[in-house]
Amino acid sequence: MRTRLRKSVAFAALAIVAATGVARAQGEIKIGEINSYSALPAFTEPYRKGWQLAIEEINAKGGVDGKKLVVISKDDAGKPAEAVTAANELVSREGVALITGTFFSHIGLAVADFAKQKQVFFMAAEPLTDAITWSKGNDYTFRLRPSNYMQAAMLAEEAAKLPAKRWATVAPNYEYGQSAVAVFKELLSKARPDIEWVDEQWPPQGKIDAGAVAQALLASKPEAILNVTFGADLVKFVREGNTRGLFKDRSVVSFLTGEPEYLDPLKDETPKGWIVTGYPWYDIKTSEHDAFLKAYQAKFNDYPRLGSIVGYGTMKAVAAVLAKAGSTETDKLVAAAKGVEVDTPFGKIVFRATDHQSTLGAYVGKTDVRDGKGVMVDSVYRDGANYLPSEEDVKRLRPQG
Repeated sequence: MRTRLRKSVAFAALAIVAATGVARAQGEIKIGEINSYSALPAFTEPYRKGWQLAIEEINAKGGVDGKKLVVISKDDAGKPAEAVTAANELVSREGVALITGTFFSHIGLAVADFAKQKQVFFMAAEPLTDAITWSKGNDYTFRLRPSNYMQAAMLAEEAAKLPAKRWATVAPNYEYGQSAVAVFKELLSKARPDIEWVDEQWPPQGKIDAGAVAQALLASKPEAILNVTFGADLVKFVREGNTRGLFKDRSVVSFLTGEPEYLDPLKDETPKGWIVTGYPWYDIKTSEHDAFLKAYQAKFNDYPRLGSIVGYGTMKAVAAVLAKAGSTETDKLVAAAKGVEVDTPFGKIVFRATDHQSTLGAYVGKTDVRDGKGVMVDSVYRDGANYLPSEEDVKRLRPQG
């Protein structure tokens, strides 16, 4: 009798635990997140802080449909294979409803392909290659950040005003750099048929021989340079360029260089007058950004970087998609993401149904030095919606059906 009683009590206890587990599972939505934390901490750590703040705000307001958002994060170490392995583990073992994140373009493409093959919703945060929403676009992948095309269009608009005719380029030799150079050349040449491209330098990402690159650019005698290097490569390139007088009396147009992640390490070595895209957090005076800045500084006792904006916007976008879908089923998430509106620190954005690209924009301005630090000046926000191709053009650029 006692044995039966003990068994009954044990079964009852197990039933209670099981029921509690189900209730907890039903009370939360798991989100898988992947990024190159160990490979590029200067960007990804602020990015992590951004999404942590967003998740905290979302859950403080009751989550989505009363369910708490729980993020399970993994480091891809800057390697596509590890990113795909992480994505597979998040889906098969952790049971996440969707995947977010990635930084490098080739990793974003690898995870996008995984999403396509496994039919999993993927909100790409950072990867900039145009292929992710166009030539290799798929039903399951959406992208937050303004693409190479969008940023190139913003920069080419300013570059076309320069008197320079002889142009050279320097970019990391992988998907992001190749894509950025190609689209910038296309757009600037279209605006200025008199442009001559006199040199291209393709250093390996993270392994630039900056002295040799600077010397080669000098030898081609350009009147202007397009720079696409970033991170440690950018610091080395600027230092060697300054030493050799590469930037003296020569215009430079540069992707991303106005972002604090990349300006901060340059300090007083920051070249003056480069035309850049970036994030002048100290000069943005809008109610949306003021609210974000106040909350970010209160939580982290630090100023935000562009990565912070991306991380924050990514999770706000995920929450908006989940709320609109009213479900975690992939097909409903995909349908909801098309045309979904999201409030961000840069204002309201929309994810286009045609190519799954958001209309998040970027600030365009010039580099300068203020109190021994690199800053952006004369910056203006460019709405991403104004720098995207038409829906008819997208039909040619993106696989249909």
